[in-house]
Amino acid sequence: MEFLGFTRDRAQSDELFDRLKRDIDTTGYGFYALEERTTGACIGFAGLALTDLEPYFTKGTVEIGWRLARRHWGKGYVTEAGRRLLALGFDERGLNEIVSFAVFNNHRSTAVMERLGMKRDPARDFDHPKIGDATPHLKRHVVYSLRREDWVQTV
Repeated sequence: MEFLGFTRDRAQSDELFDRLKRDIDTTGYGFYALEERTTGACIGFAGLALTDLEPYFTKGTVEIGWRLARRHWGKGYVTEAGRRLLALGFDERGLNEIVSFAVFNNHRSTAVMERLGMKRDPARDFDHPKIGDATPHLKRHVVYSLRREDWVQTV
């Protein structure tokens, strides 16, 4: 959340989760709420989603992504969820590639991508078209990807 440039209030969060649920119902892909096992508290979300960032990604490209409340950072939740999501994408859904992207200096997220076995793909880096000019430091995004054949070698 540090790199989004804003936080949502409760109504905005509820609206976002409603939209995420519609995406899952419509496409079979999307972001799911993450809950802490011991408390059942919602701590963020993670998932596989169809990107909507043409021309940077072709139609049908699937991304892995996450957002987590700050107090839950550094506990391995995203890495654990990410491994299960990659297995879902490659082993159950038969995907050939999964991508992920983040603000260029979001070292926490890119470290997770690397722990998941994803590799930086600098030729695909881009300036995010949905980031306004008021936050130019959030525009540049780096791209990581993992192909099925590389996933198979790590399992």
